[in-house]
Amino acid sequence: MSGIRNGRPSMRGSSRPRPTSGQPPTAPTYTGPVVFHTLPQHQAVRGRKKVLFVCIGNSCRSQMAEGFAKAYGHDVLDVYSAGLSPAMIVQDETFQTMLERGVKLEGQFPKGIEMMVRAPFDVVVNMSGDVLPRMNAARILEWKVRDPIGRSDEIYQEVAEQIERMVKGLIAELR
Repeated sequence: MSGIRNGRPSMRGSSRPRPTSGQPPTAPTYTGPVVFHTLPQHQAVRGRKKVLFVCIGNSCRSQMAEGFAKAYGHDVLDVYSAGLSPAMIVQDETFQTMLERGVKLEGQFPKGIEMMVRAPFDVVVNMSGDVLPRMNAARILEWKVRDPIGRSDEIYQEVAEQIERMVKGLIAELR
């Protein structure tokens, strides 16, 4: 099995170069429907409040808040998180800290705020300490939560406890 495809079926079409007429190739014309791929649009379930948690990298604080809000407020909240400058991964310490509190962050990954600026939210919670871009939000809350990235496990635990307490308070208020 040799070649680029390693024995897999061909991808239709010839791999041999076609002779050219000396003219630049013309763009193919397509008469079918044009389909644009976009991120799925999240529609809030009737009666639920749409909440966005924001931090710098969407790798720790906002991921914790999203996890707690999904665990405790799944009946009243549609929850999202984003970062002003998203990291490549959610920190391992974030997963571990949340697991110790009985909350799994399955399927969560860092997302940029630019994906969220047009979506309407009932509440946006800013934990970044920075100014947010213009948001389509009925209410913006500023939570002062220190960034535990690169700090001790004790700091991660303190931050998780603070976020858990604040998320529970928000859920109680929105109920």
